[in-house]
Amino acid sequence: MNSTLRIIILIFFICISCQYKETSIQDKKSSETSPFFWEAANMYFLLTDRFYNGTTSNDVNFDRTRETGVLRGFKGGDLIGIRKKIEEGYFTDLGINAIWFTPVVEQIHDVVDEGTGPTYGYHGYWAKDWTALDPNFGTREDLKAVVDEAHKRGIRIVMDVVLNHTGPVTIKDPFWGEDWARENPNCKFSTYENTTACSLVENLPDILTESNVEVMLPETLIKKWKKEGRYKQEIEELDDYFAINKLSKTPRNYIIKWLTDFIEEFGIDAFRVDTTKHVDEASWVILREQSEKAFNTYKSKNPKKVLDDIGFFMFGEVYNYSIDNGREYDFGDKKVDYFENGFDNLINFQFKYDAENSYEDLFSKYASLKDSVFSDKSFVNYATSHDDGQPFDKNRTRSKEIASKLLLTTGISQIYYGDETGRDLTIEGANGDATLRSFMNWEDLKNPQTQELLSHWQKLGRFRIAHPAIGAGKHKMISEEPYIFRRYFEKNGFKDEVIVGLELPIGTKVIELNNAFAKAEHVTDTYSGKTVPVIDGEITLDTPYGTVLLEIAKN
Repeated sequence: MNSTLRIIILIFFICISCQYKETSIQDKKSSETSPFFWEAANMYFLLTDRFYNGTTSNDVNFDRTRETGVLRGFKGGDLIGIRKKIEEGYFTDLGINAIWFTPVVEQIHDVVDEGTGPTYGYHGYWAKDWTALDPNFGTREDLKAVVDEAHKRGIRIVMDVVLNHTGPVTIKDPFWGEDWARENPNCKFSTYENTTACSLVENLPDILTESNVEVMLPETLIKKWKKEGRYKQEIEELDDYFAINKLSKTPRNYIIKWLTDFIEEFGIDAFRVDTTKHVDEASWVILREQSEKAFNTYKSKNPKKVLDDIGFFMFGEVYNYSIDNGREYDFGDKKVDYFENGFDNLINFQFKYDAENSYEDLFSKYASLKDSVFSDKSFVNYATSHDDGQPFDKNRTRSKEIASKLLLTTGISQIYYGDETGRDLTIEGANGDATLRSFMNWEDLKNPQTQELLSHWQKLGRFRIAHPAIGAGKHKMISEEPYIFRRYFEKNGFKDEVIVGLELPIGTKVIELNNAFAKAEHVTDTYSGKTVPVIDGEITLDTPYGTVLLEIAKN
């Protein structure tokens, strides 16, 4: 072969690679540098105890060795495990920019049987001491490492908090006293009063959050702190807090102080608020005010760790709330707008039903609601959760479909741990919500089918966080058959535009851009990694996939 022919062949291959090239995973990650917007976040929700066991040294504490029901004891997951997965890049590869984990404060020490078998507080919702971390979950150093490592990667940390109740009463876990909580009546859920001023279930003491009467600390907490050698320090901090903030020493204000301490100390970015509708809304206003103060204090003390100028974020679990009903929740005799009482966002229990509809019906509905009712607020969508016994796809037969619907719908997307790996939700012998809370199925990642499913979630997730237009932009269908749509987003000087195609033909496909990507010469399909030229307002793309995720090609 002569030198002239070699040069011609080399030029040919260079031209082909420029026009139609694969993008490496590393290139994809480096291109995902869009600003963060909470309303477009991709959030991963996990049970701390069930995600990953970072160290077996903390698996047993407080003699929690009694036999429990299936999946109703501690299984070893901890903060170290979360931190390790952050460092390994698991969340980054999945396109996660916010992690919500279940509460990590110290839980009751004994077991309780609510009719589903003896249960320990592995889930984190049975607080014994709001000022301490439960050693089963880890130490304060472990929590700090989780936050710091997440922030280094642009990932926000959401702390799950409980103000409504203490943990159940047991021989090892005394009642806090009638000046702190009520043990009855149990809630009936038919009026505002019998939903807020009541015990959620039997033996779950309800904090008197509505009370304006000042109280002393519970004797059980005083004894505990003295035994641990920190009583004097805690009292001094409480006195300073109440004096500085001019708050009375009511039950809710004590707990608000303890919760917001985690923000000021560690830089927690957001609260997910448990049992929101079971607490008077005035308490949430105070929690929000104190959270913002704590967040600003953290930022002023740690200027080098500040991610940006975004404020503290707070979203709530108002059980059975639906965005179909607008911003208000109807108790029957009273309506409450939680968005006007401290909250930026509520969890939308409606999504799993709407996900049964077509892509266009789902996408257009949610984009329309965001543009109107929720123009300055947002909502969280989920398909699977820790206490919803009727998830979208309990048998995991539609995992790819729900990935496309969840991650491409307007609003914050909540991935429940194992959605992306097909984790089993039908555990034999597990009663109640325990079946939804099996240990993360890391071993299944060796399976080619699981790898393929995970790859689908990863591609969608990375595209989502690279393009806020997906979660918060205006939606327009370009073509019904094949199904192609455009999203456009503009806020604070930032502009973003994408085109998405779903269930398209495998192989060659011609896609009209419908005046999108003005003046762009090339576009990239991030799902396949291929970049192609724009010719006369359309592209020709040959891929072995039915999903297309288009963005303007990077130079």
